[in-house]
Amino acid sequence: MGIGYGSGKSRTRRLAQGCFVFKPDFKKRKISVPIEDYFNHEKLESEDSKLRFETYHLLWQRMKSETEQLQEKLSENLFDSLVEFLQKSHSEFQKHSKNWGCHMKLREIPTAALILGVNVTDHNLIFRSLTETLQNNVTPYVVSLQAKDCPDVRHFLQKLTSQLMDCCVESESEEGKHVKIPRKTNDSMDSLSSWYATVTQKTCPKITSKKRTTTSGQWQSPPVVLILKNMESFSTKVLQDFIIISSQHLHEFPLILIFGIATSPVIIQRLLPHAVSSLLCVELFQSLSCKEHLTVVLDKLLLTAQFPFKISKKALQVLTNVFLYHDFSIQNFIKGLKLSLLEHFYSQPLSVLCCDLPEAKKRINFFSVNQCENVRRLPSFRRYVEKQPSEKQVALLTSETVLKEETQSLLENLHVYHINYFLVLRCLHNFISSLPKYPLGRQIRELYCTCLEQKIWDSEEYASALQLLRMLAKDELMSILQKCIEVLNSSTEMQLGNTTQKIKDFLMLFQNLDADSKEDEDACGSQIKGLQKTDLYHLQKSLLEMKESRRTAKKQTKFEVLRENVVNFIDSLVRDYLVPPESQPLHEVVYFSGAHTLREHLNAAPRIALHTALNNPYYYLKNEALKSEEGCIPNSAPDICIAYKLHLECSRLINLVDWSEAFATVVTAAEKMDANSTTSEEMSEIIHARFIRAVSELELLGFIKPTKKKTDHVARLTWGGC
Repeated sequence: MGIGYGSGKSRTRRLAQGCFVFKPDFKKRKISVPIEDYFNHEKLESEDSKLRFETYHLLWQRMKSETEQLQEKLSENLFDSLVEFLQKSHSEFQKHSKNWGCHMKLREIPTAALILGVNVTDHNLIFRSLTETLQNNVTPYVVSLQAKDCPDVRHFLQKLTSQLMDCCVESESEEGKHVKIPRKTNDSMDSLSSWYATVTQKTCPKITSKKRTTTSGQWQSPPVVLILKNMESFSTKVLQDFIIISSQHLHEFPLILIFGIATSPVIIQRLLPHAVSSLLCVELFQSLSCKEHLTVVLDKLLLTAQFPFKISKKALQVLTNVFLYHDFSIQNFIKGLKLSLLEHFYSQPLSVLCCDLPEAKKRINFFSVNQCENVRRLPSFRRYVEKQPSEKQVALLTSETVLKEETQSLLENLHVYHINYFLVLRCLHNFISSLPKYPLGRQIRELYCTCLEQKIWDSEEYASALQLLRMLAKDELMSILQKCIEVLNSSTEMQLGNTTQKIKDFLMLFQNLDADSKEDEDACGSQIKGLQKTDLYHLQKSLLEMKESRRTAKKQTKFEVLRENVVNFIDSLVRDYLVPPESQPLHEVVYFSGAHTLREHLNAAPRIALHTALNNPYYYLKNEALKSEEGCIPNSAPDICIAYKLHLECSRLINLVDWSEAFATVVTAAEKMDANSTTSEEMSEIIHARFIRAVSELELLGFIKPTKKKTDHVARLTWGGC
């Protein structure tokens, strides 16, 4: 581009003619780095990072697909009930459309109060699935509004109108029709009613279900479903005005409301007075409890041999504690599970074997020398080698062929161990889940954590549970045994030998007890049913009395002998198959135990992070010039770091003058300034401005605040290192 000399107009013309715009070519500048390269751990020597990443990706896709199917199945009953309610409400509208305004009852707006629970972070996913279901089964006109977008009625109607227009455009594009609908209308219910009449007369959409068959047929006037995601956050006046206006136009604008409620349905009466709530025909719908949802997710992902990846007790406690004490979010729990899976494949070189058993055996055959050494370094494998004869020890430590064969055998044993482990765990849970006071917990995840931590048969709670099992009635025992048979039959891989047949034999013996045994059992069972309603003191007292009476009795009944045999059989199964995973060789391959890593990522500690960044900037910046001894202030550190470390040396009140002078001393040492130079005055002003900015940033972060005690001082808000 050249610019010549001349008049202003000519220069402007030549300048305009010589300017061109060149869009940057991002494709050339983009540096593509393979994702698997991120799996090259700095401290680990592994040549299979790509294979580990691919294994992680495939395993997570399987787990993700399982969770999506599970969530869809859990929401299916709730969504079916909602669809049935909406169809029924709309059929009433069509039936009485001519004399809609003549009946006061028909002025009521059909309203579904959807109780979703306090897991607010999961609500968006639920509403997204609900919107898709309603559009497939009920009506194309489904609108979702949030409180932050509706500060008043005008904005409420604006959002409602714009989203309805979008729904109309989408339905027209799918059907191939082009109906000109004005995009800009007056934001009022009258304009919406006229727009609705125009659209339904011209388009007449046919509602056909993609996933489920409905009996609604072809609707000439589909309803408008309005979803209020967080009803508690909406302004009371906005809701009242909108409901009153909508009820007046309901005969020409068929509206159906869905309230998303996180707390309790009582909020409807609190937000709306009786004069307004009487205009709603409310029906309650309850979603699945968060804890029940968590139990189902754990059951499908962790308490199964379908997926080889497992979590240790401490890591599982971190995830469940975040769920139970912070957000009750299933989505966040699944993200934490994904993080655990990612960290396991990143930090464990032998996680390449965390896959299906046939594939793992194939990969062992191609192990290199370094990978064989990684197997020998595993603590569980070392303990296993120490228990072997001396000849086999030498072979495992020197021969790679023997090591690979033994590794394949150990992985197969670990797979069989998991199958047996979870089957016996479910059977034990069926026995102890109905006991008084729940000595081993009510949920299966509580029992699972106990079994992961220690040998469960050494605990006092287990001994107490066995005592209570020896006092169950016949009908309760038969019901539990029937559940155990169902659990064992549900497994495609039977590894427990003749356990199923033994349980069936016990069940048959209970059914064949004679009348005398039945009378004795009924007497014993009646005592237990009374025990379940008493407190712990009377329960322990009754246990002692029963033990004493049993000691004095000369002969047990047939039922008591059979019940004792059942309890002893279950106890033997527990001792044989519920051994802690740490006792199994190669358990490190499939178990993630980095609880500390999960805490760092999931339990945020902003104050500690701020203190670390300001006190030791090298921790984040990785600049060698920022390295310094403890207690020293590096003169090349950022201004806010210098000001922060200086303020740590002050008392509760900080003199700004002294603070500024100390700051200037450190900074001038960094700049290597000459005190007698001609630019010293100008530089002092710059340093003063830098100090003011650093102090303002510390005030913004909450470390200091102005004080009225002394005008030239600031008050320190923190005390100590962090």
